Amino acid sequence: MNSIALKTHVGPDGRLRLNIPTGLTDTDLEVIVIMQPVITKPATKPEDLGWLPGFFEQTFGSFKDEPLERPEQGEYEQRDRSQ
Repeated sequence: MNSIALKTHVGPDGRLRLNIPTGLTDTDLEVIVIMQPVITKPATKPEDLGWLPGFFEQTFGSFKDEPLERPEQGEYEQRDRSQ
C-alpha cells in the first residue's frame, strides 16, 4: 500500500480532479480519498509556529549583561578553483 499526501485546489465547478501517476499498468486498485479543507488561519502565537509555550518570555533579555560580540573573522581563505 502506498500513501500519497497532496494539497490541491477545487475548481469553480466544484470538482476535484486528480491525476496521479502510479507506475502500474493493467491492474485493479482500491483508492481511498479523504478530503479535509485547508484552514488558512494565520498564526498569531509563537506556539502556533512550533515554539514551546513561554520560550520568549523565559529567554528575552538573557544576554543583557553579556552582550554577544562577533570577533574579527581573519583573512579570507583563497581556495584553488581548478577542482
